[in-house]
Amino acid sequence: MPAHSYALALLSQEARALLTRLALVKPFALQESMVPAAALLPAAQIAIETYLITGRRRLRDLVLDFLGWLRSEDARAANVAEAQRRFTLLRLQFNTVLTQFDMFHAVLTQRSESETGVWLSGLDVVSADALELPGGYYEPPPVVCYLDRGVGAAIRRARTRLPGGGQNPVAIVRVPRERMVGSGIASSLVHEVGHQAAALLDLVPSLRPVLRQRRQTEPDATAWGLWDRWISEIVADFWSVARVGVASTLGLIGVVSLPQVFVFRMNLDDPHPMPWIRVKLSSAMGNALYPHPQWRRLNEVWESYYPRDNLDLATRRLIAQLEAAMAGFVSLLIHHRPPSLRGYSLIEVLDVQSRQPARLSSLFQRWQVAPQLMYRAAPSLAFATLGQARSDGLLSPEDESVILTKLLNQWALRATLDMSGACAAAARTPLPSLARPPALMY
Repeated sequence: MPAHSYALALLSQEARALLTRLALVKPFALQESMVPAAALLPAAQIAIETYLITGRRRLRDLVLDFLGWLRSEDARAANVAEAQRRFTLLRLQFNTVLTQFDMFHAVLTQRSESETGVWLSGLDVVSADALELPGGYYEPPPVVCYLDRGVGAAIRRARTRLPGGGQNPVAIVRVPRERMVGSGIASSLVHEVGHQAAALLDLVPSLRPVLRQRRQTEPDATAWGLWDRWISEIVADFWSVARVGVASTLGLIGVVSLPQVFVFRMNLDDPHPMPWIRVKLSSAMGNALYPHPQWRRLNEVWESYYPRDNLDLATRRLIAQLEAAMAGFVSLLIHHRPPSLRGYSLIEVLDVQSRQPARLSSLFQRWQVAPQLMYRAAPSLAFATLGQARSDGLLSPEDESVILTKLLNQWALRATLDMSGACAAAARTPLPSLARPPALMY
């Protein structure tokens, strides 16, 4: 066989091998074992499967086109290096498909773990509730959660670019395992959901020009410059406080309680505020949304944990500038009217009345008398209520963990039963006649 023909034959075999391996990548619905209550919500499952199936189909078509090209006169006339170049690009795309599959596989595999899978399904329900914003201001994407090591959470937002290309079909939230199971999980989880909400509302792009204008007109220009630098993380903290109240600030304290050198560290490359200021700002946002003496008490506790007396003069001056500008900044934030809210401010569209501390305390008292009422509450409201009870000293960590475990199980079970009911209703609906049977999705 001539060398040119032999080289093309080898590439043909490699391409057919790609097709063979691609056929072994099955939809998650055909291979992941989990109890029904641990399964993804239907919207998330469909979005992930559809995205991956589309990617596999596109890659399969590209490989078949390449094989067809190898059999053509153009290939026989082309330089072998050109054929190798085309195959190399195909293999890179194949590895991209596998990388994206493995990313979602890592998320879904935990659903098969005893208890953990159901808890994660419950956290999916919490995330969906925390992202919901009545008024039709945006279409919330599905959210899926998974556990990982470390103390901080993270999110890969929906509709952002995935490794290798393509838009992420769902929001993926990495939850720190050490926070399970307690109300502190709400602080981390809803903070990450806040990043998704901020992106859907275009909060950061709409706030930056306002902050930069204030930087030019306010006497504390340095402070306003830092609010501008940190705004992406601040709006996520704001969303967390707005949804779960004091549970957010208490959870934040748990995350950033580090050795003093880190708590007062100013890293201008870090989008997060200095931890010491971040807790103070969380309290200030909480007091603006839910006025109550508890925020002053939390501030005093935080300052007793990390006194600023032994700091250098420059750091103390910077903290003083930030504290002086904090009230004005918080007022600007909560009354901000981004174009996406169609004339309303953030404080007007968020349900702050139901999360006032007095109402949460009263709600917890009713739950003690009639625990069944707790299971009817919206998940984010339940976390806010339990966090308020912790802050009031009415709920021990041990009891909190027991209650939240039951709630997560209940939310997961309810979502499963709702899905089953919807499927049963759909099964009773006559289907339109099809001209030909549908093709297999994968």
